[in-house]
Amino acid sequence: MTDKIILEVQKRTIKGKQVRQLRQQGILPGIIYGRIGKEQIEPVLIQLDLHEASKTINKLTGSSLISLKVGRKEYPVVLREAQKDIIYGTLRHVDFLAVSLTDKLLTAVPIELIGEAPVESNMSAVVVTGISELEIECLPQDMPERIEVDANALVDMDSVISVKDLVLPDTIEVLSDPDELIARVTYVTIEEEPEEEEEGELAELFEDENEPEVIEKGKKDEESESED
Repeated sequence: MTDKIILEVQKRTIKGKQVRQLRQQGILPGIIYGRIGKEQIEPVLIQLDLHEASKTINKLTGSSLISLKVGRKEYPVVLREAQKDIIYGTLRHVDFLAVSLTDKLLTAVPIELIGEAPVESNMSAVVVTGISELEIECLPQDMPERIEVDANALVDMDSVISVKDLVLPDTIEVLSDPDELIARVTYVTIEEEPEEEEEGELAELFEDENEPEVIEKGKKDEESESED
């Protein structure tokens, strides 16, 4: 687990189409919804400094647990949605889901293949990846931001890494199929290009064989026309 991340935010009074004014001032609008403990919370409209908040938010995954400090109150949350400008890529709005630290969550965690597979030193071998996310269930504070898989296990052409090969803490329950493929090794397929010279000679041969028949046919047609 990484160090606890705390973002200080302010309550937002401006809403609707007027939030455009906030963006022009370098302010990022957002919202907190969900539940704390067993109770559903009233949605909280918030705003953040766009420049400072972007440094943190752009690094978060859907399983990153952070705390939002609104005045004297802290909300444990995960990033639910980050809307971005389609041209400039800047954040336009963020949705945070408040979670209970005593209730387990179902989530999908990114899988990252790290290191270099020893088998790739063989020029005829290539590593093929499978699923990119792992479905898990655990308490919010136990959620990993990503699952790192060591490519050093891929040592020969028979090497395969499946979900069942992962070693994870007991606090995490894996929901993905144990036989789901994460990475394997296969041969590089090299297609041989046809020899153009041989094909050319063969084509010429057929052309030479067919040409007299075409000429003969044309001659017969001409004769039949003259006879008519």
